[in-house]
Amino acid sequence: MSRESSHRVVVIVDEGSNPFELGVATELFGLRRPEIPVPWYDFALCAAVPSLRMHHGFFTLSEVAGLEAADSADTLIVPNRPDPASAPNPLVLDAIRRATKRGARLVSFCTGAFTLAAAGVLAGRCVTTHWRWAEFFAAAYPEIRLEPDVLFVDDGDILTAAGSAAALDLGLYLIARDHGAEIANAVSRRLVFAAHRDGGQRQFVERPVPAVVDASLVPVLEWAQVRLDRPLTVADLAARAAVSQATLHRRFQVEFGTTPLAWLTAERVTLACRLIERGELRLDTVARASGLGTASNLRAQLRKRTGLTPTAYRRRFSLAT
Repeated sequence: MSRESSHRVVVIVDEGSNPFELGVATELFGLRRPEIPVPWYDFALCAAVPSLRMHHGFFTLSEVAGLEAADSADTLIVPNRPDPASAPNPLVLDAIRRATKRGARLVSFCTGAFTLAAAGVLAGRCVTTHWRWAEFFAAAYPEIRLEPDVLFVDDGDILTAAGSAAALDLGLYLIARDHGAEIANAVSRRLVFAAHRDGGQRQFVERPVPAVVDASLVPVLEWAQVRLDRPLTVADLAARAAVSQATLHRRFQVEFGTTPLAWLTAERVTLACRLIERGELRLDTVARASGLGTASNLRAQLRKRTGLTPTAYRRRFSLAT
């Protein structure tokens, strides 16, 4: 695959960077995926120094490109900050400012929003960061609009994720934005990762991890996913699960951080996106087949969840064109 045909993703690694988030970026954008029928990303790591320590010295990264690699990035992923109160590397900030002037897309994971803020590229923008640092961020940068209780924020050419696990959600969202929902779902299946969490989902600041995952929901989800063209309701899901609607709602909140109706709508929009990507031109047909009912509702839900009209979505992602 030639560099000219690929979107170039570059990750800046800095002293103390979290290797999990680096691994997420490498897994999503760096690995070759011959089973996917689109040009994949051109991926690189770079740093300000030839060798640096990561994650309290547990890892050492060496022999990566210098920061000049950031100057060719279409998407630049900035380093997170193990201590957001500490001053970031001025060379890293300069690289971010140059990327902004070029019009590159900027991405941060977890406390990486502090790096973007220190670079001076977030004035008037909307971002998120890890809940633990939300109050500190808001006090330090009152001119920046902080969404403290979501998984990630898409503010056009600047996208920020809340925590380490949310980096996976944002990464899959970026793949969907670049290549469509079907490609993103193929990648998530390869990762054995459920791609059902959207950016507006809560960060679960006080949610305890359940001792036992509620596997009883799996048959209900699978049953619903093959019946999306039918007029399913929350009552139908509850009846299938043999529980009350209140119990079903509580289980969805614990397992997915969302409501049964929101999950059902998201599944229908995902199916609608797949149908459009595969070349279906008639919006009424897409709306009926996905259970969204009418072309008008399809337009409203697609715009709400992707920011695009069906025509714009087809133009960008249809595999039939």
